[in-house]
Amino acid sequence: MEEQGNSEAVDQAVKPAPAPSVAARGTGFWLKIIAVLYAVSIVAAFVLIGKADAVKKTRTKDMDISKLAALGQAKKHAVGLVEIYGAISQGSSSRAWERGSQQIAKKIASLAADKDVKAVVLDINTPGGSVGAVQEIYSAIKRAKAGTRKPFIARFGEVSASGGYYVASACDLVMAQPGTITGSIGVIFSVTNLEGLMKKVGFRNEAIKSGRFKDIGSPMREMTADERKLLQGMIDDSYEQFVAAVAEGRKMTVEKTKTLADGRIYTGRQAVELGLVDKLGDLQDALDAAGEMGGIGKNPRVIRDAAPFEQLMSLMDSKLQFFGTKAVVDALDSAPSLEYRWYGR
Repeated sequence: MEEQGNSEAVDQAVKPAPAPSVAARGTGFWLKIIAVLYAVSIVAAFVLIGKADAVKKTRTKDMDISKLAALGQAKKHAVGLVEIYGAISQGSSSRAWERGSQQIAKKIASLAADKDVKAVVLDINTPGGSVGAVQEIYSAIKRAKAGTRKPFIARFGEVSASGGYYVASACDLVMAQPGTITGSIGVIFSVTNLEGLMKKVGFRNEAIKSGRFKDIGSPMREMTADERKLLQGMIDDSYEQFVAAVAEGRKMTVEKTKTLADGRIYTGRQAVELGLVDKLGDLQDALDAAGEMGGIGKNPRVIRDAAPFEQLMSLMDSKLQFFGTKAVVDALDSAPSLEYRWYGR
């Protein structure tokens, strides 16, 4: 009995105490669990915020790079400048001071095809020239506009009369100085009659011809009535072509255009009032307008498609006309032709 009692005492001593119940754990235990979970959530939040900030910085960096690329591209864009100085003649350039229509047309096409050029300015200082030469430049502008959709701006210097205005009528915007001489919309065919002089010096000219009109315009004899009528028909046809070009370019009716196209000249300010010129301004104003129309803003980079020597010759050409020097040379080396030209100086 004593051994049995001792055995039960030992069993009771060895038997572990029962685990506390859930209710016995108390509030402190659960507060610890909540604290741990809260700490984990705080750490996770900081990690997520850090990643988001890194992504934002990366995107900002990418945006900065794209802005720099766009800025570099914008600086690359430019406005093309073509100078049309002096009388306009056919051909490329037979003399240093001549501004051949083929040469000018090529410059227009070259600048229009340049992807960096977003607009083209024509700096015009000319009394005009032969009908065919003027129309060649006009056609080059129309072709360039149709093929590229780039804006063309005409800027008038001292003079942009007759053929100079014909060329400008193909442009999207026409600008002039207040005192610019322009207008002179019309056609002329000049013939020098030396018959009286030749008789005085005892000079006689004989022409053997296949038809009675073959030597029409000869300076050695008086013009006949039939010859005058024939030439007048040619002038009238060329005049209608001029009027049609102006009416189309200025968005006028043919009837209204003809009221302005009797050969008279206008100042730049008068031309604005009559609708022949859009606005007054100098070359920089024209370049700024071209930059804005081309989408690159004011003060654009300018590309001149001309060699320095050629620019010098063009400048000399415009100055020679003031002293009549070039007019004398032209008179000695010229043939009668239909001209969109003002002979006022």
